[in-house]
Amino acid sequence: MIRQIRHWPIVPIIIISALLVAAIFADQLTSFDPEKDDLISRNIPPVWQEGGTSKHLLGTDPLGRDMLTRIIHGARISLLIAAIVLSIGTAFGLLVGLIAGYLGGTFDEVLMRVVDFTFAVPFILVALVTVIVYGQSFALVIILLTIFSWNGVARQARAETLSLKTRDYVAASQVAGASIWRVMYRHIMPGLINTIIVVTTLRLGSLILTEASLSFLGVGIPPPTPAWGVMVAEGRNYIYTEWW
Repeated sequence: MIRQIRHWPIVPIIIISALLVAAIFADQLTSFDPEKDDLISRNIPPVWQEGGTSKHLLGTDPLGRDMLTRIIHGARISLLIAAIVLSIGTAFGLLVGLIAGYLGGTFDEVLMRVVDFTFAVPFILVALVTVIVYGQSFALVIILLTIFSWNGVARQARAETLSLKTRDYVAASQVAGASIWRVMYRHIMPGLINTIIVVTTLRLGSLILTEASLSFLGVGIPPPTPAWGVMVAEGRNYIYTEWW
């Protein structure tokens, strides 16, 4: 049954839609402040457990903050970071791959070696060192993720460009005297869009997990911002007593 459900296209659509609704309407879905402490209400269990209350459906954390509120606002943080990183990284990676694939030669060699370098560098180690030097911040997380998110798009765009530039309509535009930039923009880039959209969409989940991993390790979104990784890190000491 579970194996069959995994192949239903409606399932990921529902999950993504729920995340989008939570991110957009976070303030309307809950009346609690996700960052405000309420020690009187600390460690209240979920509503279905003894001692739970309908006021806090998923319970509260050790500082009395409503868990459902923090999860909903955490979705906003995660999707906002992913959207910014994907927008910048995809645009830059598309440009690099397009130039490398079409111009070839030295441009291709240099740009692809840079791509290989970003793949080889241990991202978590770089993030740890960078945060030690500059401290935690929202902007720093976006910068780090962007630096290491464009390489896959660049490699895919280059591969597609190498194929598209041999097409007859591209050769015809070159013979007609079209400039290099015009050929790339008008005749090659449109053929890349569909593939790049697929690659970018597949990167969404991994970016959210990466951001959560950084926050869990203490090098991502700084507390008390309700990031999912921060919430997991804060709750791990209570897993055997207040598991929620």
